[in-house]
Amino acid sequence: MSVTPEALLAKVKEMYPEIAKYKLKADMRYDEAKKTWVLELVKNGHVLVTHIEAEDAEKCLGGVECVYLTHQVGQFIRVYCEGGDSCKV
Repeated sequence: MSVTPEALLAKVKEMYPEIAKYKLKADMRYDEAKKTWVLELVKNGHVLVTHIEAEDAEKCLGGVECVYLTHQVGQFIRVYCEGGDSCKV
């Protein structure tokens, strides 16, 4: 399976509709040096940068698992959006 930044970001947004709800800036890119995908979420000066291994990205797109990535994204949303005032809608 070929992974693209657009497809992987779309999958993350599908799993976390809060990204759109809270208008988080989201960017996905591949880090050639580390051979990992990098997800960056930004809202009002708060930044989350997290990585997903290439093999895990393929599994994620295949609907198998995205455990580490979803934990990080979920925690960012809970802390800064649902538990704070950074993401008022």
